[in-house]
Amino acid sequence: MLRIQRTANGDVVFTLSGRIDKQHIPELEALIVAEGNDRRIVLDLKDMTLTGQDGIAFLAQCEAAGIALVNCDPYVREWIARQRSGS
Repeated sequence: MLRIQRTANGDVVFTLSGRIDKQHIPELEALIVAEGNDRRIVLDLKDMTLTGQDGIAFLAQCEAAGIALVNCDPYVREWIARQRSGS
């Protein structure tokens, strides 16, 4: 289960709680696209418990597109780095 909470204070922050599964990615993409390009988007991962390869690939794409990932666990950060390098 994934819960998404949106806050805005100049930046748009989506706080993700729970597990990012493949089925959640279209919803997250739609929320990000709906914000447009005029505000910085931040994904706060402090309450993210787990994710699989699809979730890691999505987070890597977000970061490559300029979306900030904050409160990212070190193991998730390492997995994202491996995703980018193709390892």
